[in-house]
Amino acid sequence: MTKAQALVVDDESDILDLLKITLGRMDIRALTAMTLSDAKHQLERNRFDLCLTDMSLPDGNGIDLIHHIAEHYPHLPVAMITAHGNMESAVAAMKAGAFDFVPKPVDLQLLRQLVGSALRLRESTAAGQDSHSAAGASLIGESRAMEQIRQMIGKLARNQAPVFITGESGTGKELAARLIHGQGPRGTGPFVAVNCGAIPQDLVESELFGHRKGSFTGAVGDKEGLFQAASGGTLFLDEVADLPLPAQVKLLRAVQEKSVRPVGAQHEVAVDARIISASHRDLNLEVDKGHFRQDLFYRINVIELRMPALRERPRDIPALAERILQRIARHQKGQPAMTLSADALEALMDYGFPGNVRELENILERATALCEGPLIEVGDLYLPQAEGPALAARAQIDDTVPLEDYLGEIEKKAILDALDETRWNRTAAAKKLGMTLRSLRYRLAKLGIE
Repeated sequence: MTKAQALVVDDESDILDLLKITLGRMDIRALTAMTLSDAKHQLERNRFDLCLTDMSLPDGNGIDLIHHIAEHYPHLPVAMITAHGNMESAVAAMKAGAFDFVPKPVDLQLLRQLVGSALRLRESTAAGQDSHSAAGASLIGESRAMEQIRQMIGKLARNQAPVFITGESGTGKELAARLIHGQGPRGTGPFVAVNCGAIPQDLVESELFGHRKGSFTGAVGDKEGLFQAASGGTLFLDEVADLPLPAQVKLLRAVQEKSVRPVGAQHEVAVDARIISASHRDLNLEVDKGHFRQDLFYRINVIELRMPALRERPRDIPALAERILQRIARHQKGQPAMTLSADALEALMDYGFPGNVRELENILERATALCEGPLIEVGDLYLPQAEGPALAARAQIDDTVPLEDYLGEIEKKAILDALDETRWNRTAAAKKLGMTLRSLRYRLAKLGIE
C-alpha cells in the first residue's frame, strides 16, 4: 500500500520539524515548504493526500494557497494552522475552502484526528463515492430548490467548517445535518443531536461540557458532556438561539479553541467535534435584540444552509406524499399503501403548509386513519384551511352525530357561507376557502349542493 503524503507549509522550522515527526509516527511522509512559491512548486512535482499550511508566509498567506489548491487541486484537503485566539483567520480559511483548522500551540491529539479525517475524505473521493446519490436517498424531491440543497450538502460534507442551518419548523434541518455528517469523513463517528431549548437553563453547561463529581448539588460522579460524546463526529445544536447567554460564552470558546472545561474541572479537555447548529428564528434579529452573542453567531455561521419551505417547492409534494403513505403502510403491517386521488393531490399542492413536511405527515396520517377505502379523496384530508371558517359551527353540531356526518356538516356550512359572501361566485368562493375551483366543484357534488 502506498504511503500517504502530506505537504506542510510554515515559515517556522521548529513547527515544521514537530509536524513532520508527528506525521511520520502516523506513517505519513511529510514534505515541507517555507514560502508560498515553494509550496506551489511542491504541488507541481508531487501528489499529496493532505496539506497543512500556516496563515502567515513570507511571500503571501495561507488563504492564497487555499485558493490556489481549490482551483488546481480541488480534491486535496487543506487545513489551516492558526495563531492562538485568531479565529477570524480560521473562519476566513474555511470560507475560502479549507477542510479544517488547528490552533497554535498545536494539540497533537487534535492534529492526529484532523489528519485521519482528511485521509478518510481523500479515500472516499478516490473510491468515487457519489454524495449526490447518497443525499438523494433521503432528500425527496426533484425541484430546483432540492437539487441545490443536495449540491450544497455534498460541498459541506467535504470540510469541517461550522454550518448554520436555517429554515422554518418542519423543513428537515436535522435531516440535512445528518446527511452532511454521513457523507463526510466523520460519517463513521457519532452524530449527537440536542435540542437546546429542551435543556433546563441551570443544566445547560453540565449537559454540553460535562461536570466533575461534587461540582454542584446532585453531581454524584463525573459526567461526560455532549461535546465529548460527539468527539470524532458531529454535534448538532438544534434551536441554538435558545441557549442562555452564559452558555453562549463557553460555547464560543469551545468552537474557537476546540476544547471544553467541564463544570468543576481545573483544566480544559480537547474535543474534536464538528459543530452544526440550527434555528427557525432569525439569529441576526436575535443579535440585534441582545439575545444572542454576535461573536458566537459569526463563529457558528461560517456557512449558512437555508432549507426551503414546502410551499416553495410544491412539485415535490407528490413524491413526498407517496413516500409518507408507504411508510405509514409499513407501520400498519399487512396493509397496502393508500393512494391519493388526483383532486386530493391537487388540493395538497394548493395548500400553503405552514407546518411544512411535518404537517404533511400529520395530514396524511389522519387521512389514512379516517379513510374507509384505499383511495384518499379531497374530503378525507380535512385541510385546516377548509376547516378554519367553520370552527364557529362546531358548537351547533350534536355530539351524537357520527364523525363523518359531523365533519361533513362543518364542511358544508363553510362552503355555503363562502358562497353566500361571494354571491355564489364559485371562483371567488374557492379562493376564499383556499382551494382550487376544481376541488370546490368536487366538494359541491359530494355534498349535494346545487
